[in-house]
Parts: sequence; structure tokens; C-alpha cells
Amino acid sequence: MLSQTLEPPKILVSLDTNNTATGQCDCDGGDCACDLSPVVALPSEIKSSPAMFDKFVRVPNSQIMNLDDSYSICYGSHHQLAVLNKSALNLLANFTNPHNLKDIALDYPDIEFITLQQAIQKLSQARLIIPENYSWQLNEIPDTLTAWLHITDRCNLRCDYCYLPHLPTDMSPDIGKAAIESTFRSATLNNYRRVRLKYAGGEALLCPTLIQHLHLYAQYLSQETDIALDGIVLSNGTLITPEIVEMLQKLNLRLMISLDGLSHFHDSQRCYASGKGSFSDVERGIKTALQNGLTPDISVTVSGRNAAGLPALMAWILEYNLPFSLNFYRENELSANYQDLHLEESQIIEGMLAAFKVIESQLPHRSLLGSLIDRANLSSPHKRTCGVGQSYLVFNDKGQIAKCQMQLHKTVSSIDNPDPLNVIRQDKAGIQNLSVEEKEGCRTCEWKYWCTGGCPLATFKATGRYDIQSPNCNIYKALYPEAVRLEGLRLIKYS
Repeated sequence: MLSQTLEPPKILVSLDTNNTATGQCDCDGGDCACDLSPVVALPSEIKSSPAMFDKFVRVPNSQIMNLDDSYSICYGSHHQLAVLNKSALNLLANFTNPHNLKDIALDYPDIEFITLQQAIQKLSQARLIIPENYSWQLNEIPDTLTAWLHITDRCNLRCDYCYLPHLPTDMSPDIGKAAIESTFRSATLNNYRRVRLKYAGGEALLCPTLIQHLHLYAQYLSQETDIALDGIVLSNGTLITPEIVEMLQKLNLRLMISLDGLSHFHDSQRCYASGKGSFSDVERGIKTALQNGLTPDISVTVSGRNAAGLPALMAWILEYNLPFSLNFYRENELSANYQDLHLEESQIIEGMLAAFKVIESQLPHRSLLGSLIDRANLSSPHKRTCGVGQSYLVFNDKGQIAKCQMQLHKTVSSIDNPDPLNVIRQDKAGIQNLSVEEKEGCRTCEWKYWCTGGCPLATFKATGRYDIQSPNCNIYKALYPEAVRLEGLRLIKYS
């Protein structure tokens, strides 16, 4: 195929997925369970400049969406999202059949050889093309073991969708230290390179001294084991002070705050035990963190009750340049009577699309691929929605271990076990976090390696099965193309 233009190929790829908002997997309210660290098995040819005679071919199932007169976005379940100009799209078409760099150079005599070589390398880095006869594989070998520490069941709020009874119980320092030891023990035995600790409740900041005590000990174990350490405090945001911010900064801890809307939209879901709304105190807490040099992640729980308020909330979040994630409400035994929280499809889709319009008018620098739609992570293909049953430990205040924080009472191991993660992985009685390839209705879906079938617990509650697509499937499918388009526009804006 001969070149139709002298314009050099331009390929924009969102490869730095570390910029995904941490709220994507650091939220409370039960809408997150873990860190996702998928690893796609790539041949050595993709990691270096393509050689003259190495033949590459386009990956299957690629989709093309026009963004404007100059650019299109290429997406699919087997590769990264990439924005291509017309010349790059033309170049990609050459690889419908296997070609090498020498063949391509003959078809593009007016473009410098080095420019073509770099463009082909970009296409291979995005996995839009792969070496001929290479069998595409997706190996989920996470490098991070995540532990949820339920350091207190106490909370000053009474959120309508909360799944906890809020008993007056706290984790003791000894239990907390043993939980951290247990986490590093399993990390060592299972060859993890990083441990992520989530200090949660209840309201975790009711116990700031305990957080400080435990994380200092975690830092000590990190040095002793040579395993990297991340930490985040999950908070409702009402107790933030300059002193709290200083403590978090000294400990190198991140902060996640739940914010479900502005004014009454937030207050309708997240109020004090007295019934008073909490928005004004949460807003103050966020601003206090920002004023003292700490940028919190914002976790938004989307329900039928607050969907209409999402556009105004997005405008506020973007004004302060805050990382965020939009997570869907999960029904639980304590919230089932609140019918207006339920996710009615047209209502949720309308509210989310309106929020997307606001985002389009104020596109942030950071990637939103892991932030926009519930548990979906569009930044990289993966097989499981979360790390439940695979790379995730949940410690209650007594030192017992569950698979998911929304099933904190269903424990399967304890801090005394030599390798609690192994017990978690072997358990077949509780929540089952199946591969998307095992889920009916997902196996042939173009979005399967990004969506992975949704939260397994929400699916089981709605259907009584783990091996079937999410009850929110229609919502997801309506929103994914728009999320892809937003990322394409963002890449063009900051190219």
C-alpha cells in the first residue's frame, strides 16, 4: 500500500498507567477490593526497536473510532488504546498481512527510515502489531499483595449504603502488627515485590495513633524484607486537620476521601449519626489537605439517588485537579431497603454521560482509563475484576482474615497461619472471583479483558451465580465507547 500523505505517522499511546487515579482501587463503601497488576506476556521483539527482517502482523479484534478529521483511536481487548493520525492508520493497515520494516520502507519512500522504524516500534509497544506467529497471552502475575486492615468499626457517619454495623470495636496494636507480619510473610513466600496496606474502617482517622504505630512497623518490615511498601488511608474526610495531613505526609501515606456529590447530593447518602449532612465538613477536609500540600484521591459512589448531581461534582473535582474514580453502588443487607439507591439503567447512563460531557470540556492531564466506569480498568487488559481470592487479604479487628471487606464476617484464615494467602486462594466456599473467560455472556464480548464481568459479589447477589455477566452489563456497554473517546481526546490535547 503506497503512502497517501507525506505527513509522518503519529501514534499517541497512554502507556504510563501509573497515572491512573488511585481511587480506582482504593475506595470504601465496598466498591473496591484490590490492586490490579496484570502482566501481559510480551516477546522480546516488542521491547526493542524492530529489526529489518522481523515480520509483524496486526492483532485481531481491533476497533477504529474517528475522533476528528485528523485522528482516530484504535482500541481492542488485546492491546493498549492508541490515537493514530491518518498516516499512522495507513501504516497500521499494511500489517493486515505480515510485513517487515524493509517491506514497509519501500512503500513509504518519502518518509525517513528512522521515522518509520520509530512508528513501527510505537505500534508494537501499544500491541497493535505483534511478531508473526506469536501467540498472544495474558498472564496475570501481580507484583503487589494488598491488605485491607479494618482498624476500627467505629464511624461518625451513617451512610445509607454502608455494609458495616459500626460496633464500638478497634483493632489492637498487637493484632495490627501481627496482621502486617502476616501480609509480609505471604508476600515473601509468594514472591511479591510490593505490599499495599489500606487502613480502613469505619472511619480510620478515629485512630490516627494506631495508623502511625502500624505504618512505622510496616516500613521497618519493608526494609527488612526488601519488599516495597505503599499505604493509603480510607476516610470520609470529616476529620482532616493540618496535624493529620502532616502525619500522613511524614509516613508517606496517601489519602482517599469519599465524596458523592455537592451539597444535598452528598448529604442524601452520607450523613452523621444525628442525621446532619456531612458535605460541608468533607469539603473543608479536602481543602485542608490541599492547602497543606496533600492531594487526596476522591472516590464517588454512584447510585440512583445522586446520579443527577454527577455533572456538578465533576466540574468541582476538575476545578481542583483531583484524581477521582466513579464507582457503582453495591447493594448489601443493610442497604437493601433503600430502593432509590438502585442502579436503574437509563438513569445511571444519563447521569454518567452528562458527567462525561463535563470532563470533555475540562480534560485533565492524568489518564482516566481506570477511573471512569466502576470496576472497569481500560488501561490494560486483565482477566479478573479485582484481587479477591488471588492477591488480597482482609483483616478484621480480631485478626481473622476474609476474602473481601464486604464479607468481613466470612473469615477463612487468621494471622497465625504461616501463609494465609494460600488459604485464601484454595477456598472454594466463599466468594469466587472467576476469570472473565469462565463467565457466561462475557466470553465473546469485545470488552471482556477490560470489564472482566464486573464485581463478582454484586453479580452473585443479583443472579446467585459467579459464572455469569454483571447485572450492570448494559450500563457498562453504553459507557465504554464514550470513555474510550474521552481518552483519545485527552491524548490529542496533551500531545
